[in-house]
Amino acid sequence: MKHLIYVSLFLVFQMSFSQFHKKSEPFTHTYSIVARDSVTGEMGVAVQSHWFSVGSLVIYGEAGVGVVATQSLVNPSYGPKGLALMKQGVLPQDALNQLLRADSGAMYRQVAFLNSKGEVASHTGDLCIAEAGHRNGKNFSVQANMMLNNTVWDAMANAFETTKGTLSERILAAMKAAQAEKGDIRGKQSAAILIVKPETTGNSWEDTIMDLRIEDHENPIEELERLMGIHKAYNFMNLGDLAMEVGDSEKAESYYLKAQALFPDNLEIQFWYAINMINNKDVNQAKPILKRIYKADSNWKLLTERLVASKLLEISDADLKLILQL
Repeated sequence: MKHLIYVSLFLVFQMSFSQFHKKSEPFTHTYSIVARDSVTGEMGVAVQSHWFSVGSLVIYGEAGVGVVATQSLVNPSYGPKGLALMKQGVLPQDALNQLLRADSGAMYRQVAFLNSKGEVASHTGDLCIAEAGHRNGKNFSVQANMMLNNTVWDAMANAFETTKGTLSERILAAMKAAQAEKGDIRGKQSAAILIVKPETTGNSWEDTIMDLRIEDHENPIEELERLMGIHKAYNFMNLGDLAMEVGDSEKAESYYLKAQALFPDNLEIQFWYAINMINNKDVNQAKPILKRIYKADSNWKLLTERLVASKLLEISDADLKLILQL
């Protein structure tokens, strides 16, 4: 008899809870930040959680519009719907209120909106798992739930407000501050950061400044920081490639050197720097660099030869022969 009672109670609880916890609403308990750079106008959102691929569920952004973080017992629809409302000119608080009123599980949600003017709105539902809370500031909001300690969101806010540097660097400082307060009570697993431009270019592929995700890692914030460094180096590489494309080899060399300084052990960065040297008629200086690269991986030698046909490497037949003999 007791067994039947327990089973009945369990089924009642399960049916009651299921109206809030649907397949589209996983347990993405986490800490996050939405923020805007008051100088550049860039907008960013970042997140960390003990949940696989948290970035695919929690963070959303659109150039010229704003960014959104939706978490706790997450309802992903707050992302695209919130951006759509803000794009129509609806203030973040009004947009958030509108979505909360239509959500039967609002008491389980934790959400933050930020628009292109730096205006923010946040919500931490009454039934979010402790420790849970948020803090709004000028051009930012930080929020967290299921934390080990209730000091996380204040630590994040203080770090963002006091750190100098680019928006991505300030956001990273906030994330590291959260982890320093022990972060998620369950531990760490994934992290992500998204930064968009203050205004749309009209080309979606140009509107995103940074979009990095750590899907599954024992130290996701550390790995995110590492990838952010590589991202910066490859931005210089991209600028160097564009300079090469229009024949400005001096500017290309400047960008490639900056990339090398950030990521000195990367063969690709070294390779394109050497190729640019050859285009600058400095074959002798390029030779020792290419020799090291070819020794590490002979496929780079094959690529060197192919660049001539694509007119990305300007070199005499005699010098090419010497290069390929390294």
